[in-house]
Amino acid sequence: MSDTGNAVRREHWWVGVTGYQWLVLIVAWLGWVFDSMDSTIYAVVLQPALHELLGPAASIEGIEWYGGLIFSIFLIGWALGGVLFGIMADYVGRTKTLIFTILIYSIFTGAAALSDNWWHLAVYRFLTALGIGGEWAAGAALVAETWPEEKRAKAAGVLQSAWAAGFLIAALANLFLGAYGWRIMFLIGILPAFVSLLVRLMVKEPDRWIKANKIRKMALQKSQRSDDEQKLLAFSLSRLFGRDLRERTFVGATLAFVAVFGLWGATNWTPTLVRQLLGSRNLDPAIVNRYVSYAVMSLNAGALVGYLAFGPIADRIGRRPTFFLMCLGSLVMLPVTFFTPKDYTLVLWLLPILGFFNNGIFSGFPLYLPELYPTQIRATGAGFCFNVGRVFASVGPFVKGWLGTIFEPGKAVSIIGLIYLLGIFVLPFAPETKGKPLPE
Repeated sequence: MSDTGNAVRREHWWVGVTGYQWLVLIVAWLGWVFDSMDSTIYAVVLQPALHELLGPAASIEGIEWYGGLIFSIFLIGWALGGVLFGIMADYVGRTKTLIFTILIYSIFTGAAALSDNWWHLAVYRFLTALGIGGEWAAGAALVAETWPEEKRAKAAGVLQSAWAAGFLIAALANLFLGAYGWRIMFLIGILPAFVSLLVRLMVKEPDRWIKANKIRKMALQKSQRSDDEQKLLAFSLSRLFGRDLRERTFVGATLAFVAVFGLWGATNWTPTLVRQLLGSRNLDPAIVNRYVSYAVMSLNAGALVGYLAFGPIADRIGRRPTFFLMCLGSLVMLPVTFFTPKDYTLVLWLLPILGFFNNGIFSGFPLYLPELYPTQIRATGAGFCFNVGRVFASVGPFVKGWLGTIFEPGKAVSIIGLIYLLGIFVLPFAPETKGKPLPE
């Protein structure tokens, strides 16, 4: 009887979570939903938008080239925003940074509808990305510091599931509004601004951050402290590369680089690949739009399962083995999905399996990265690791665009997928944080 009771308690992991903790998770979840939606909008409308902006002479090769270039610029902005606003979240607070970053990506996603040429679109996407990168750093730290220690893994999975929800919203918007043109899709991106009002009214700074911030300020005011103590308590990116943290920083940044490179360099080309797969059928553009939406929904149905599964799997077998599982699955499924099939229906069946691994790995980052760093530099460390890899991963879409001019799309994506070997290689150096409290 007691065993049964214990089993029930293990299944109902949400027992004991307060209403306010749920509120924090919901607010952060909504912010990440609209992050995802704004990010996906470009992938969904890439071909029609660039076909118009490049003019009558637009070719498949030209769209591949400029599409990859804008993707790369977007990722650089995401990386820069993640690092800068991660530091800001440690200095001025998690909630203030959350509000500011949501406003940034909302305003500039809407502004992208005003683009008159490809470089206008590139500038707006860069500015949008600044906010998207910063929102993740603030939101991940906020949830990690608010939720109970033993329930963080599940909360991280729920938080990352927002990415699949954002993909779904973008796909549905394209399904019902895509016929009205690509500009209306960007205008929808203004909606997240209302989430910032919810944050302002209902969410406070976590107690962990308030305490750490007071200690930092008091320490920095005492000039008699030694230089070593000043450096220890000061906010600085150099702390991430100190003797006690540099290996963690290297591992975290490398894993994030691998995941981002694989996602943006390969998987996020799903809409373009589906359009090319259907191109020989001479279908009405509205029907092609519908098929693209179905493909994105199929991919993210699997992604949603992967997001929610990462936390329970990581709690059972550990963080490192779960990252290994996701890297291996992605390495296998990218060529299986994009290189092998020539039939649209088969692709629809394979995309959820790919989504489970290739997207599911991202649930590991709001869980694992905050566990690597003490409170005073938690957002800085998590934001740096999750986003600095984007500077290097920003070449992924560009490389995919270049490979697309040499090889057929499926083969180009398969080559990009080899990046997951790097993730598998670095995992032996990753510290296992399962069952350990957040560092103070």
